[in-house]
Amino acid sequence: MSEDAFNMSIRKFLKEVGVTSQRKIEERVRNGQIGGEKLKVRMTLTAESIGLEHVVEGEIELP
Repeated sequence: MSEDAFNMSIRKFLKEVGVTSQRKIEERVRNGQIGGEKLKVRMTLTAESIGLEHVVEGEIELP
């Protein structure tokens, strides 16, 4: 696999993760299932075959 194909494959995966994650969060907020001013979030990326576990934590301000 070329470096360009590898890079595009990663970007495609991350785009899908970002778009679907945003939709899920928006659905819950719109359905009134979340209260407060901020939503604490955590995303865990795992790739077992290479021993990768990467955690990103943050907060999303609610409308």
